[in-house]
Amino acid sequence: MSQPFEAEPGFRVTAPDGASIAVFRVLPRSGLDRAIATRARPLLLVHGSTADHTTWRVAGPMLARRRPVLAMDRRGRGASGDGPAYAIEREFEDVAAVAEALAADGGGSPVDIVGHSYGGRCALGASLRTDAIRRVVAYEGAPTPPDLQWAEDAAMAGIIDQMRRGEHDAALEAFLRAVVGMDDAAIARYRAEPVWPLRVAAMPTLAREIESERSPAAGLEALGLVNVPVLQILGTASPPTFRPATEALAGRLRAGRVIEIEGAAHAAHHTHSREFVTAVEAFLDG
Repeated sequence: MSQPFEAEPGFRVTAPDGASIAVFRVLPRSGLDRAIATRARPLLLVHGSTADHTTWRVAGPMLARRRPVLAMDRRGRGASGDGPAYAIEREFEDVAAVAEALAADGGGSPVDIVGHSYGGRCALGASLRTDAIRRVVAYEGAPTPPDLQWAEDAAMAGIIDQMRRGEHDAALEAFLRAVVGMDDAAIARYRAEPVWPLRVAAMPTLAREIESERSPAAGLEALGLVNVPVLQILGTASPPTFRPATEALAGRLRAGRVIEIEGAAHAAHHTHSREFVTAVEAFLDG
């Protein structure tokens, strides 16, 4: 199988606070795919917590068969730099800056964005800060309603404590169990993948994201003001908190819709990639 990404960033964008954001080109799997993709609108992929651009290694090349696809490393991990002070608003600005660079390169036409989990929230926030975004797909990226939480306070406190002690491997496993809903078998499969060390390396960014996601700028009232068309994707086997969050945001969006992927959990871009890609392409082409 061909490599899913170019080895080095295709380009870099400087965020408003000076952070250098790396953007990788996703490689389609054939010359025919490449020829078709060059005539379509660019698509930007934004990963979630504990990840980097390589989380799109399965779905990315499938999407790149029909359009140019790029995947960014969010600040503080992978090939991207970091800023002097963290807030989720800086992530919104990063995604907006990358979208504006892609739009400028394409003659001014706005781009589409697919974001997973925290990355979906960043994509939604970015769409409020720029006209360079046409449509957003948020895969289980809706803000948590005020009366709900992703995991028990004790579980999240334990994860943060593990990270502060430098136990990043154990903290990643605990996070995947408590928030993503992985069982023993899923954890064992994930540990066997070559990306596991990359996920462990990204763990120091998790505590700040847990703390920052409660910012009013990332809440339902703020992100419910998004005006661009939004597709929310929900897995029927995902942890139960994702459903009310998705439905609460859908009820506020001007042009929102929700589709469900039967049997999928919080990693449909790996486990149900064909269904995931089909849903994304239908929305972007519609």
